[in-house]
Amino acid sequence: MKKIFLLPVLLFIMAGIPAFSQTYKTAADTPALNKEYAKVSSNIADLTARLAKAQNDLAGYTRKSDKASADAQSTAMATTDKASHATNGSVRDARRAKKEARRSVKDAKDSRKANNNLDDQNKMISKLNEDLTKSQNRLKELEAMRAALNSQPK
Repeated sequence: MKKIFLLPVLLFIMAGIPAFSQTYKTAADTPALNKEYAKVSSNIADLTARLAKAQNDLAGYTRKSDKASADAQSTAMATTDKASHATNGSVRDARRAKKEARRSVKDAKDSRKANNNLDDQNKMISKLNEDLTKSQNRLKELEAMRAALNSQPK
């Protein structure tokens, strides 16, 4: 019985929370509102600058990733050629093939690292976009609160 009564009460409370979410309601709250407004505005400017830098750096990460992938593929092809030549060749050919195989492994690791760096950069850009959107929404809320405070009779 208590659980049945508790659920509608909780739903009513949850529905009423947004109505009371305005933090700054009186003229005495104006300095705190202005302080938070300035902080959020500064945060937006910082996020915008960081996002622009990250987007500019993205082109470099893309080029490095593409170059590393191409190097890894060409080295792998060269390794295949050396290995096939070494099967019927001398010990010297086998050593060269082994050296080429090591270089191929190194290039593959470099390619993987470059791709991971590119993925990290893309994740950082999406996170900055998300944070920027949240900050802009908060700024809009603060502007609405400021307008509500300014429209109150004095």
